[in-house]
Amino acid sequence: MDPMERLRGVFTRTLGLPEGAEVDGLEYRSIPQWDSLAHMSLVAAMEDEFDIMIDTDDVLDMSSFAKATALLVKHGVPVPAR
Repeated sequence: MDPMERLRGVFTRTLGLPEGAEVDGLEYRSIPQWDSLAHMSLVAAMEDEFDIMIDTDDVLDMSSFAKATALLVKHGVPVPAR
């Protein structure tokens, strides 16, 4: 499966959003579901899904879906260019 689809799935499942919900433009706290607890759950789910370890600075910097995508690139996940 495409890494972007996998990341969208992580966001959808972790935030409890309906299947097919638009997540590409999401930002931290832009919806009630993405609070500080859900943020940590997102990080853990991303680590599990992509077999990466996200350091504290990156956890704090991951303030949007776009930044989560950049984080995957940083960890060598082959994300197609948009």
